[in-house]
Amino acid sequence: MPILILFCFAAPITLVVGALVFAVGLYNGLVRAKVIVDEAWSGIDVQLKRRYDLIPNIVETIKGYAKHEKETFEKVTMLRSQAMQTSDVAEKGKLENQLTQTLKSLFAVAENYPELKANENFLNLQGTLNEIENEIQGARRYYNGAVRDYNTKIMVFPNNLIAGLLGFKSREFFEADEAEKENVKVSFSEEEKA
Repeated sequence: MPILILFCFAAPITLVVGALVFAVGLYNGLVRAKVIVDEAWSGIDVQLKRRYDLIPNIVETIKGYAKHEKETFEKVTMLRSQAMQTSDVAEKGKLENQLTQTLKSLFAVAENYPELKANENFLNLQGTLNEIENEIQGARRYYNGAVRDYNTKIMVFPNNLIAGLLGFKSREFFEADEAEKENVKVSFSEEEKA
């Protein structure tokens, strides 16, 4: 009989302790995943800052050769400024995609100026930008993987019940838009400029 009484008290206590251990483990796992997502975003932010710092040098170098491309220079400058000022992931992704397209157009403009393409400073800037773009792509992949893992963790059952109560919300991916996937179309014919 005493064993039965002991079992009656031990079973609920074991369940409560088990639930508490599960909840603490889940919470700690969610916090770790959230920190990884934040760290991954920081990696993207560092690479974007490097690109933002490089853009004025590229624009000034090309300006010296292609004075009539004022609209392209203004668009690059405007997009750079807007992208630097936003902290929303979706908005930053949209602006970054537009900036990437505009930079592609800017380098396409440079293709029309052989003396610019041969300029050592321009070649160094172009190489640095290519390196930064590769770093951004790597950081984007890492971030999106971290977001995928985090979102999965907060959406699966029974985690979703507790994650919602604790205020964990899904994060957005940093994605390319359809325009970024297309080739840049640049024309230098006078008929199309008019």
